Amino acid sequence: MSSSTSEPANATSLVRVFGRPMDPAAYILRDFLSRTVAKYTWTELTNDQESIEALGVPLDRLRLPVVYLPGGERLEAPDPAALATRLGWVVRPSTDVYDLSIYGAGPAGLSAAVYAASEGLHVAVIERDAVGGQAGYSSLIENYVGFPAGISGAELAERARQQAVRFGAELLQMRAGLEGRFSDGLLRVNISDGSVMQSRSNICATGVRWRRLGLDGEERFFGAGLYYGSGAGEAPQCAGEEVIVVGGANSAGQTTMHLAQYADKVTLLIRGPNISQGMSAYLVDRIAAQPNVEVRTGGSISRLVGDRAISAIEVRTPEGDTVGLPATRVFVCIGGEANTEWAESTNLIRDQHGLFPTGNDLTPEMLEDTWHLERRPFDLETNVPGFFAIGDVRKGSIKRVASAVGEGALAVSYVHRFLAESNAES
Repeated sequence: MSSSTSEPANATSLVRVFGRPMDPAAYILRDFLSRTVAKYTWTELTNDQESIEALGVPLDRLRLPVVYLPGGERLEAPDPAALATRLGWVVRPSTDVYDLSIYGAGPAGLSAAVYAASEGLHVAVIERDAVGGQAGYSSLIENYVGFPAGISGAELAERARQQAVRFGAELLQMRAGLEGRFSDGLLRVNISDGSVMQSRSNICATGVRWRRLGLDGEERFFGAGLYYGSGAGEAPQCAGEEVIVVGGANSAGQTTMHLAQYADKVTLLIRGPNISQGMSAYLVDRIAAQPNVEVRTGGSISRLVGDRAISAIEVRTPEGDTVGLPATRVFVCIGGEANTEWAESTNLIRDQHGLFPTGNDLTPEMLEDTWHLERRPFDLETNVPGFFAIGDVRKGSIKRVASAVGEGALAVSYVHRFLAESNAES
């Protein structure tokens, strides 16, 4: 069994992945490659005969998953960071101090990178995982301006990545900021690879990470029938199966329609009383017209059932009863939690949900310890001068790709004004 996606600029030919079905390590690699829009094949190995035919040795002599790179190099049990490094996607910073550092390569961060680099700023984008952020999990975005037939989140992000790099932005992938401090007019951040990133201004676009169900044994099933978001490249593996999608927003609706092209049956499980409460009308209409989709409202998962992989779920009904539903895969799309734990060691103010207040949401009391300028913070500026927050990580943001892209462009206009102020003071 195999799956493939279109080829990005940073992959020259086919990557081949071999592994056991329902293996979390293999899923993590496939998910990473799918969200990077890398061209790859996936081959399941279920017994020694298949393993010998494909790789020349029985299963017990392999460290799975096995990956063959375009040049023929073989990797055993690599993680995404090792795979990205061997593919040449991990590069070093080219300078000591940047005009602008952007943390997060989702739609907001990539938009900021495009505008900043095209306007002559020396900019670096730091991304801990695959380009695209949470939008990279979207199988088909149909309400983004300019794409009447829709576009996948991963493909949209890849196009933005190419555009930003063409203008001169540096993408520093498979890195994360661990600790930041502000001194002498610079933001200095310790990066997970041991380096220190320095910049005169910063845009935070770290977004959110998928919220968990909070059930016993949840981590045990991750990648073995339990996925967060659309599961990117998992849809072709669902042929002939009954699967569950959990959530009531657009991401759940998009995932449902995508999976319905492959699975025998898709059950959309919504906690609220009706599907139209949090989902766009066009998705509601398409789900209603899809014959192999069933919508169940007012229920929530109470238990995941299975041994090595999921075989069923238990759902608690509004009446308090428990109903069992068969399922080989469960896709969880129940929103996200702010990816801002790294800010705990800084002076940056966050609200109770971990989001950054900006602009007019900052009260005089919030600015007492950190704000030394005569002006008020710009609309997207945090309580620290020159540090901007955009996209899902910002308090009050609209959870749409188009608004995130717009915030990226607007933030760069404020960065120019901030840098001009700093130059005038020096």
